[in-house]
Amino acid sequence: MSPTKTSAKKNPAKKAIKRALSRDLAPERIAAILKALDEAYPDAVCALTHRTPWELLVATILSAQCTDVRVNMVTPELFKRFPTPAAMAKAEIPELIELIRTTGFFNNKAKSIKGAAQAIVERFGGKVPETLAELITVPGAARKTANVVLGVSYGKAEGVVVDTHVFRIAHRLGLTKADTAEKVEQDLMRILPQDRWISFSHQVIYHGRQVCIARNPKCDKCNLEQLCHSKDKTWQS
Repeated sequence: MSPTKTSAKKNPAKKAIKRALSRDLAPERIAAILKALDEAYPDAVCALTHRTPWELLVATILSAQCTDVRVNMVTPELFKRFPTPAAMAKAEIPELIELIRTTGFFNNKAKSIKGAAQAIVERFGGKVPETLAELITVPGAARKTANVVLGVSYGKAEGVVVDTHVFRIAHRLGLTKADTAEKVEQDLMRILPQDRWISFSHQVIYHGRQVCIARNPKCDKCNLEQLCHSKDKTWQS
């Protein structure tokens, strides 16, 4: 008996998952999901208030474990006092902490935004880098943050932003079975057209905030409901 057949017999559940995924990932279904998102959220954009790539980078770092609404309340005064990477690089940590305290995890975030400012000034001439490889070397700029900045500020789709909403809804729609944000991103990059990587995340984030919420999703108000086979649906058409 070949190793392949033995493996299949030993892992019937794995085989069933692959069959289910192949149906979920049919090109026609992916196209229908994207069409429905376009219809529901044609003007979805980043909710973080910013004027420059630098301001967006800082705002995105601050948004970790915090709402965009709260970040938008904090950043006007922060950017008034420290409008550029050069200014932020000279800031004192205690002062930064007081300005961003309400965003949570303020000690680490203060160190990250000061470190990001120093790195951008010292290594990138004061300009936020435009490639993923460079941007992820900046303190506080992991893949999610880098993808936000690249997509929104530079229109570059080098990856897919996977926040808690995208992670949750990608699973509910059967687009992934992965258990980490990084693996979910890789799955989405494989099945989505690259010219939709940026808009998809914005639209799904809106959808996650307004309709497909974590507990008791509003399935009766969802235009993706007929395409969704999630076990925690609250309504079935």
